[in-house]
Amino acid sequence: MFWINQYLEKVKGVFIPYVHAYLDDLLAMPVVLGISLQVFQWIHPLKAGFRFTKVQVMVGWLYFCLLFEVLLPKWSDQYVADPWDALAYGIGAVIFYLFINK
Repeated sequence: MFWINQYLEKVKGVFIPYVHAYLDDLLAMPVVLGISLQVFQWIHPLKAGFRFTKVQVMVGWLYFCLLFEVLLPKWSDQYVADPWDALAYGIGAVIFYLFINK
């Protein structure tokens, strides 16, 4: 989805407003948590069946919200706080937990 959206935006000049604004945020948690889970399993091969708990996924979501929606907008004008981004991170975290974290 990410690459199709990037292709449409960069090559074709097609911008779908909500997709342009929130797709990256929606996909951030599944990508980051999925990579983190895979790395953990590689580093700890005896724990290959390890999965993140609900609390761990929630901590990841809170970290992203705090960093990208609270701290960075205070430190730099390049970042804008948007509560809808936090919602997109949350939906992405739920998608990760239900479908990827198996």
